[in-house]
Amino acid sequence: MKIRVLRLPHAAGLPLPVHATAGAAGLDLRSAADLTLRPGERALVPTGLAIALPEGFEAQVRPRSGLAVKHGITVLNAPGTIDADYRGEIQVPLINHGQADFVIARGERIAQMIVARVEQVELVEVDGLDDTARGASGFGSSGRS
Repeated sequence: MKIRVLRLPHAAGLPLPVHATAGAAGLDLRSAADLTLRPGERALVPTGLAIALPEGFEAQVRPRSGLAVKHGITVLNAPGTIDADYRGEIQVPLINHGQADFVIARGERIAQMIVARVEQVELVEVDGLDDTARGASGFGSSGRS
């Protein structure tokens, strides 16, 4: 599938997102700005890109595991969703859960984007639902083992 991408002026010279390896699910998103995140601070990091997703698809913005494990940097609303009808700049809400300032250099990989098929559904109100083995058992109900 090919997705049209618009490079905004502040992304000039930055590479377009690509899959880092043949088996990678996500496309690496890069920062289009230099900034520093202090511990506990959050920021909306610009990528300088806008995309035109086909109808029936979304793009999910997810953390990079290395940044999360090594530095405590993660996507605040992970996974974030880019809807098919959105045409604005992709911006990544990052938060620093680490203990030290984290410097983001322009061009640094900050998140990954996964394009996925989605279905439009219609909710239909009913008086009851069918029974299942789990029923209404919630968080932790299946145990730890």
